[in-house]
Amino acid sequence: MTTRIFHNGQVLTARGFERDACAVVEDGHIVALLHGEPPSGGERIDLQGGWLVPGFIDVQVNGGGGVLFNNDTSVEGIAAIGRAHRGFGTTGFLPTLISDDAEVMRRAIAATRDAIAQGVPGVLGLHLEGPYLAPARRGTHDAGKFRVPDADEIAMATSLDNGITLITLAPERLPLASIRALVERGAIVCAGHSAASHEEARAGLDAGITGFTHLYNAMSPLQGREPGMVGAALEDAGSWCGVIVDGVHVHPASLKVALKAKSRGKVLLVTDAMPMVGGATPSFDLYGETITAVDGVVRNAAGALAGSALDMASAVRNSVRLLGLPLDEACRMAAQYPAEFLGLDGERGRIAPGYRADLVLLDAEVNVRRSWIGGRE
Repeated sequence: MTTRIFHNGQVLTARGFERDACAVVEDGHIVALLHGEPPSGGERIDLQGGWLVPGFIDVQVNGGGGVLFNNDTSVEGIAAIGRAHRGFGTTGFLPTLISDDAEVMRRAIAATRDAIAQGVPGVLGLHLEGPYLAPARRGTHDAGKFRVPDADEIAMATSLDNGITLITLAPERLPLASIRALVERGAIVCAGHSAASHEEARAGLDAGITGFTHLYNAMSPLQGREPGMVGAALEDAGSWCGVIVDGVHVHPASLKVALKAKSRGKVLLVTDAMPMVGGATPSFDLYGETITAVDGVVRNAAGALAGSALDMASAVRNSVRLLGLPLDEACRMAAQYPAEFLGLDGERGRIAPGYRADLVLLDAEVNVRRSWIGGRE
């Protein structure tokens, strides 16, 4: 058994960054957090004064490394996406399928099952973003793919048996019994791409919805006499909200409002990343349409936002620069809070004894210098 000792850095613990802390890793897990001189023996990893933080967990990753999950529902495609995002500190992710036909969904679920079984680094499950969405808030999704699932499709959509299933849906489009059935079959259900009224969103929460996908985007807004889905999300104490902090999808002032409204720990960073993250080309095909990134903003031919070119390290950096958050809290929004949302607290998202050694080394500019999954670089 190899012992690795991470020392000479600033380690993010429950108390914040600690300069004199060192993390001891054995068999892929953190076994001790020590202070003062690092112990003798084992392999020493000199952090050279950098910031050691928990590996980032991204619950909304449509693509990366030139691959769009919808277009390559294979183990190799998932592995390529994971490789691209690891360079930006993401050590755990959900490959995300945009609304598509049932057969594509089956292939995506099968590929995710095989990727987890084969130990593809970082794969935690999958995110089905649709196809149970509202045409009025479709974004770049193909409304021709939208439908209401019957019992057989509910069983298919929740058939991943070795990982997490996250499903984004419009609560006003499904019977509440169908939402409850998805939850009962183990899915984590989020509301998104929805024109729901506040009352409809509230009914969805009561039926088992626990999160909101890319808050503010593709959902009914908060207004004085109609709080809409945004109002329901900000009002509800128990739910989580994913946010895209790229300076484009949501104005920083609106994000600051969300952070003030929600309890600490209930807002988490997501990228909604497309293939250009870690890839060589600025465009890709979706539903036969060319999607292009210009100056870092991803749009379809009609000019609608179509995911993002954001990576998690940039999301953390933007949270510090645009939202004024301290680095430790921005890192928690990228690691600890997503882990809690996914039910993985106790396993991932913190640097503490008993947790997996999924770690990221940042420099002073919040660039990723090194990363480890299960203690392996």
